[in-house]
Amino acid sequence: MSLKIIKLAGTPNPKISLLPTVTRLFHVVPETISENSTHKIDTSQFFNDSGEVAQELPNLNMNNSYFNVYINGTLQMDDNFAYTAGEEGIGSLLISISEESDILKGSPIVLEVINFNPEISLY
Repeated sequence: MSLKIIKLAGTPNPKISLLPTVTRLFHVVPETISENSTHKIDTSQFFNDSGEVAQELPNLNMNNSYFNVYINGTLQMDDNFAYTAGEEGIGSLLISISEESDILKGSPIVLEVINFNPEISLY
């Protein structure tokens, strides 16, 4: 008896939806931050798109998320930041100010968190 190739009778039609959730949070630097220091921004020091005080920092979905930090409208390098999600009093953004750098009083800092929630349907 010869070998046969067996195929599935149905043809799946997979659909993948990414469904991003974007959260933008804003902070205005109260005092100039000097070089070689760390600036911590707690949850309650951010405000959201509606201008209200942020209640929590969003969790990052494992392997399906990322965050960006903009200072004075300029995207910053990733290694200068540490992000901790959580409720007020727990969540924070730490900014490491490198040598020969500073952040001037009144500079806007924008934290942008993008989480993807993929959904797959086969039919």
